[in-house]
Amino acid sequence: MAGGEGTRLRPLTSNQPKPMLPMVNIPMMEHVVNLLRQHGFEDVVVTVAFMANAIRTYFGDGSEFGVRMVYATESTPLGTAGSVRNARDELDERFLVISGDVLTDIDLTQVVDFHDRRGGLATLALKAVDNPLEFGIVITREDGSIERFLEKPTWGQVFSDTINTGIYVLEPEIFDFIPEGQPVDFSGEAFPDALAAGKALYGYVADGYWEDVGTLEAYLKSHQDILDQKVQVDVDGFQLRPGVWLGKGAEIDPSVELEGPAVIGDNCVVGPGTRLGAYCTLGRNIRIGDNAVLQRSVVHDNTYLGSGVRIDGSVLGRGSDLRQGVRCEEGVVLGDQCFVGAQAEIRAGVKIYPFKTVEAGAIVNSSIVWESRGARSLFGRDGVRGLANVDISPELAVRLSMAWASTFEKGATVTTSRDTSRAARVLKRALIVGCNAAGVNVDDLEAATVPVTRFQITSSASKAGMTVRLDPDDPQSVVLRFFDKEGIDVDETTQRKIERLYHREDFRRVLAREIGDIRFPPRTLEHYTAALINSVDLSCAREADLKLVLDYSFGTTSFVMPNLLAKLEAEVLVVNPYANTASVLTFDRHASAARVSELVRASGAHLGAVLDPGGEFVAIVDDLGHALSNDEALLVLLTLVTEAHPGARVALPVAVSGAAEEICRKAGTEIVWTKLSASHLMEVARSEHVALAASQSGGFIFPRFLPAYDAAATLVNLLALLTATGRKLSELVAQLPAVHIAHQAVHTPWDQKGMVMRTLVERSHGRDLVLVDGVKVIEDDGWALVLPDPEEPVTHVWAEAPSDSQAGARAQEYAVRLEQLLR
Repeated sequence: MAGGEGTRLRPLTSNQPKPMLPMVNIPMMEHVVNLLRQHGFEDVVVTVAFMANAIRTYFGDGSEFGVRMVYATESTPLGTAGSVRNARDELDERFLVISGDVLTDIDLTQVVDFHDRRGGLATLALKAVDNPLEFGIVITREDGSIERFLEKPTWGQVFSDTINTGIYVLEPEIFDFIPEGQPVDFSGEAFPDALAAGKALYGYVADGYWEDVGTLEAYLKSHQDILDQKVQVDVDGFQLRPGVWLGKGAEIDPSVELEGPAVIGDNCVVGPGTRLGAYCTLGRNIRIGDNAVLQRSVVHDNTYLGSGVRIDGSVLGRGSDLRQGVRCEEGVVLGDQCFVGAQAEIRAGVKIYPFKTVEAGAIVNSSIVWESRGARSLFGRDGVRGLANVDISPELAVRLSMAWASTFEKGATVTTSRDTSRAARVLKRALIVGCNAAGVNVDDLEAATVPVTRFQITSSASKAGMTVRLDPDDPQSVVLRFFDKEGIDVDETTQRKIERLYHREDFRRVLAREIGDIRFPPRTLEHYTAALINSVDLSCAREADLKLVLDYSFGTTSFVMPNLLAKLEAEVLVVNPYANTASVLTFDRHASAARVSELVRASGAHLGAVLDPGGEFVAIVDDLGHALSNDEALLVLLTLVTEAHPGARVALPVAVSGAAEEICRKAGTEIVWTKLSASHLMEVARSEHVALAASQSGGFIFPRFLPAYDAAATLVNLLALLTATGRKLSELVAQLPAVHIAHQAVHTPWDQKGMVMRTLVERSHGRDLVLVDGVKVIEDDGWALVLPDPEEPVTHVWAEAPSDSQAGARAQEYAVRLEQLLR
């Protein structure tokens, strides 16, 4: 299979297909062909699409490589299975599928022998990897039969670290599950359909080396693995000493310091005083001047490096020309035939597209045309987060919004908003510029709460929305949040799509007449207030002569609440009633809750609340001045909702207390378990017809109005439920059971997370497990939840037990297990 574009490897693959990318001076696909020949495969069918002629011209009929080759061309993308279906005329007997752009020495004979012994429809070669997030996980039974497939999981779904290598032994009957002429994927469609039809599919865990080589980092790592002889492939040249290969006609000055391991291609010339450090690979016809320094770098054919150049951890494309004193820092990638003038510096992570020129003495800090720095992930738990004007710069905001806006049709409309801070204001303007440049119109709410922003999206023609706000945990940082057309945070699939476009800088740039417009929607607050009031029966609340103490936290909530309170007809004492940027920077939720508690006791109010600056989260104070914990607030609202709506469904994260389960059990309420992420809780609230969805951080969702966190909606619904039953909040709190949950965090290297989760699942065999997010082990008197952190090299352990000491001991017990696994 050689039809891939290798977009993540740009600019190296900008003008050559990924299978032709050299690996120690031999195209990747040639290594694969050599492996096939070694295991007796002489008839090879090659599926081609992107730049197919480059592959045909190089390999021809295959006779030069000891095989017979034919080609099947895809005119339109058909997916992994569809492309094989396109070559069906050549595949009338059992056959093997393998990618032409991987590096592997897996014993294919053993894979075929395993297939013969099992006698199934298909055998998949599997491989245990450190980080399985970017691959399809295959879960097998003890006999090797496949139980299910899981494509590109989150850390909470990593129940195994054995991934699909894309190497399959198949019987021709597999074509019964691949419709002709349609895009079909093997692991996403064909194999699951075959499993559903009762066909036997097996997984064979291979011992050899396998690397996807899907990223520039993996490309460099693969070269290092070859030089370390971790993988058995052909290396051209004479082995001068262990780990050092020298090509024909190569000339190396005696003064050159050659550390090795290294590969020096045919006809290379290396000048005096040069130092070739470890893990250097030089292609053919390379010229290196005097006193150059290279280490951990790959230089493709016909490149010139002038005197005194310094190349660290970089990849230089074919025919490039780097003049005297040029420096390339770690992670630099040059496309083919780039010219870099004397004394220029190309800083770490910069990518330069083919055929570009860097002027002498220039300092290049950002990529030149259509490629960008790599990152583990742009999106975190709540969005894109970082230091304002440092990590999250206006330049980044423009590129990010262009990537996002490019996913919509030209002329579409999105909604934007911000908090009252100056940082949010400048970054929101940059986001608007990016959207307009991509031909997308913007409805700008200016300063508005997050719930009002969501409401505007759902009640207008907007296709999506975004907001910029200060990070509540760090006033020097900001969070960029993106919402879908239903007003909820975009899901992980959409996040990956945005990141892919951002890193490739694959943006749409429209003509001048197509640039988007900016509009300011009128009466948004009035519409929001009317819709919220209409979603709740407030007749009892209006008759109750309520007295409230509310803290607006200096945020945009102060724009919403006056209209809402006028409809409620309550007597209200307001603290911090005006939006104020300077005060938001020093806002302390706990101190505000303590002050509200004092005011509730002094005034004899029915209830107090602190609404966070963004309008999503609320801290509740009862009529006795007791500030409810997040767990207490969840249980109170759960009690009121289940009593008011018998038989209703509620959505709760898997880490919620067992007391919540007991409340729902007594009321006959069904629980829909969710991941801990806010986006998944909102997605379930939208789709599962629930009456209440609750987080453990003070965020509550009443989907009848809006399937997202809303502090104002929470307050209104709480007052309506309390006054309808005539109960005091303090009485409900007094009846709540005690909650004993402990937490531990275990440092876990990224490359160990998959192993930890797989081993934990294996060792919990036969136990009662919940695998919604992480691994939740049900105990007789509680539970323990183990969940890898998506942003940090950490694994979290939560545990519940009858007492604080027992919960702490249980959390510690599981933390010790994880530490033992890591050792």
